[in-house]
Amino acid sequence: MKRRIAVLIFAALMSMAAGCGFSKKTASYLGPQSSRVMLEAFAASPQRYIAERHKLEIITPEADLQRSWESTIAFCGTIQCEVVSSSITTRAGDSLPSGIITLRVAPDDLNKLLGSVEKIGKIAQHTTEREDKTTTVIDTEAKIKNLTSFRDNLRAMLAKSAATVKDLVEIQKQLTDTQSELDSETAQRKILANETEKIAVEISFRVDRPGRDTGGLAQIWNALRESSSILADSTASLITTIVAIIPWLIVILPILWFLAKAWKKLKLSRNRSVNKQAADDVKEASS
Repeated sequence: MKRRIAVLIFAALMSMAAGCGFSKKTASYLGPQSSRVMLEAFAASPQRYIAERHKLEIITPEADLQRSWESTIAFCGTIQCEVVSSSITTRAGDSLPSGIITLRVAPDDLNKLLGSVEKIGKIAQHTTEREDKTTTVIDTEAKIKNLTSFRDNLRAMLAKSAATVKDLVEIQKQLTDTQSELDSETAQRKILANETEKIAVEISFRVDRPGRDTGGLAQIWNALRESSSILADSTASLITTIVAIIPWLIVILPILWFLAKAWKKLKLSRNRSVNKQAADDVKEASS
């Protein structure tokens, strides 16, 4: 592998000396070489890079929710721990308050954090996830190693006095692209380090509805509350329906009144015709 890299770099230097220009295809060796370095490193190193995540659901009394949320954040500051995000909501109507905190903690301090959480409320749920990122880490490190070596050789080529202006332009462009890719891989390695060297912990806080399943009186009270809510919703729906119908009534009522009046006149006219016809029949029969 190293011999191949040396041959390619030497070929690039000879190409520059001959004034043939610098080809961007020189960078194509990074792909297969990086894969080979990754496989060799994976086989040689026994170290595993594991991303571990914990999700906890804590039940606390509603009166203690704010204090529990704040104390967890405060305790994080006393150990090797950092708060990634946090939020808390208050009661709004029938919606119960809740809170959530996302942390990253050092493996040595995970048990301390869990012990602190157990003291502030009941752990209703605790799930653990682990993802092996050894291959990704080794692959990224191999890319960084190859890109760094390639960048250094490009800088050496750029310093050669025999390089033409065209060569310098091509090398500078390749150097810029290589440095950009190197920065991207370096940033990715930092993200991987944060994921594998610290444990992600997500803690959500919730409260139970008071009086739920605590006896007959509590169930009656809950039923009354729910029935009043249903009645309020039904009344609101009825009012909405009436308001929606009123504009149509302004148009429909005159039409109905006109039709009723026309029908009354038509019925009266028919009755008169029938009565006249009957009178004529009687008169004709008597004569």
